[in-house]
Amino acid sequence: MAKETKEDGGVNIDFGTGKLSLGGLFDGIGKLVELAEKLEAAKGEIRKEGEINFGGLKKDGKPLKGVFGFSIKTATGGKQTVEPFGNIKKTPAGPVVEEEREPLTDVFNEKREIVIMAEMPGVSKNDIKMDLKGDILEISAKNESRNYRKEILLPAKVKTENMTSSYNNGILEIKIKK
Repeated sequence: MAKETKEDGGVNIDFGTGKLSLGGLFDGIGKLVELAEKLEAAKGEIRKEGEINFGGLKKDGKPLKGVFGFSIKTATGGKQTVEPFGNIKKTPAGPVVEEEREPLTDVFNEKREIVIMAEMPGVSKNDIKMDLKGDILEISAKNESRNYRKEILLPAKVKTENMTSSYNNGILEIKIKK
């Protein structure tokens, strides 16, 4: 038998296994509507990011730091995509902080080429490696302070010899002819 109580201005229902807060549900829906309004006002993209320092915890003698974020974008036709980035990964055992960061990337399927933009600040062009195998592009970069890696499934067939890249101010741009 469910028991209904009113606390903190919201309605809570206890099913014996835990409480369901309808106030929290409505707050969440309200925040989602606000986020959609901000997305429209921001001309199609919202980004949130941050860092977590884990006090005195260390990994391989270096302070443990988590970097996280996401980007929500609206594409043509109103379709939204959510792109996470950072070094905090979701696993069945819970969140894990890895040494590798996943860079924020955008993939544009143009008429004659595919354009990939990846944010990889803190590395030099010489640190960056790209490997194209079939329709999967792997980008990585590593130096003493940063370590990035991401596999990208390309939206069309391409050839390795048709790939060019440039790196400027932390932004890697890759163009691959179809």
